Amino acid sequence: MRLPGHGHGHRPRPDDIVIGPLDLSTHVDEALAVQALAFGLGPDEVAVRRQIVLRHMTYLGARALGATTAAGRLIGFVYGMPNDRTHWWSTVVEPYLRALGHEAWLDDSFVITELHVHPAYQNKGIGRALITAITDTATQPRSILSAIDVDSPARGLYRSLGYEDLARQVVFPSAPRPYAVMGAPLPLRRR
Repeated sequence: MRLPGHGHGHRPRPDDIVIGPLDLSTHVDEALAVQALAFGLGPDEVAVRRQIVLRHMTYLGARALGATTAAGRLIGFVYGMPNDRTHWWSTVVEPYLRALGHEAWLDDSFVITELHVHPAYQNKGIGRALITAITDTATQPRSILSAIDVDSPARGLYRSLGYEDLARQVVFPSAPRPYAVMGAPLPLRRR
């Protein structure tokens, strides 16, 4: 999938962005460099997340998409997998969802594990293109994710795609801020 540059007319420009499959295990350091900029991570956090990403990519059904410039620079990525109640994330959010009657969302859903776009490329539709492209290939009838529980551009994007809050003020061990768990039926809403 190609996202056109923002120039005049419809001619491709060198800064055109291409969305396509990403071998995240091979490109983990490039992806985490994007995440570090987008999410404000330090070197210690990146090192921990590197191991998590590499482990996640061994899970059944895990897949990733990248957004690259015409020059091949990775400027955004998304990855996810079918939810498994035995995975750490699911065990943390389950009590919050159960308390609100939303526990069933953990079954037969596709989890968006990470979605990040380089700050210089945000607000250009890249995040929307990444998340819709990956969920369009999901066989599950719904998608779930977690996002920092504040009004943010990310939360606005998720709401515009049909995600609704399932639980708020979800506390992950070692996370400095609470998260919201959001869910949406698939396919995601289009503009």
